[in-house]
Amino acid sequence: MASRGRAEIVEQHFLTMHQRVVDELGRRIAGGVWGPGDPLPVEDVLAAEIGVSRGVVREAVKALVAKGMLRVRPRTGTRVLPPEQWNHLDRDVLRWRQTGNATALLRDTSELRRIVEPGAARLAAERAGPERVRALYDSLAAMEAAAADPGLGGYVEADIAFHRALLDAGGNRLLGSLGRAVGIALEHSFLVSTRTPGAVEASLPRHRAVVRAVEARDPAAAAAAVLAIIEAAEEEIARSPGLPDDPV
Repeated sequence: MASRGRAEIVEQHFLTMHQRVVDELGRRIAGGVWGPGDPLPVEDVLAAEIGVSRGVVREAVKALVAKGMLRVRPRTGTRVLPPEQWNHLDRDVLRWRQTGNATALLRDTSELRRIVEPGAARLAAERAGPERVRALYDSLAAMEAAAADPGLGGYVEADIAFHRALLDAGGNRLLGSLGRAVGIALEHSFLVSTRTPGAVEASLPRHRAVVRAVEARDPAAAAAAVLAIIEAAEEEIARSPGLPDDPV
């Protein structure tokens, strides 16, 4: 038993070191330290610089290959792939983009929302049963409670839960998975937009309109209501004191 306990500790330590190196290399790539086509330093150099073994570096590189950020070839070594080939729905990639080019992530998030959420709202209005509608009302209630007592925090988390519930409400599992995948991007967007004075208070009636349209089984009204939320968020982001100043 003691031997197995030590093995578990060693494995956990390796996983922790592994994630730290994946995070370090991923942030450098997303931040432009190494551009598309650039070779990564050899394993020995990276291992010495970061303070880990070559094996940890090797496994981290494999993880970044799986995320579409690196390519390994026998003669050309390990090279950075262009952003077009990255998996931008990967949670780590989304996190790294926040620190690399946050403005572009805000733009991409808004464009994705315009494409996806009105259609999801229509589907929700057509299909959502009582439990799905209740989930939307519960998320709205959490938003209202957080807005009433800003000192407690939690508004952004409740807002994310609302939009995930909306994507779930139509019963399309791919849409539901998409909502969970882009949670970090939504969080980044909401953290910026809600810093604009008056944004939270103005947002609540719009979200309430979405729920009522879904409950009334009015697809056109549901789509219009969620589009109004997205358009207002775009305006709030443009005026927000939390808007990043990095280039698009």
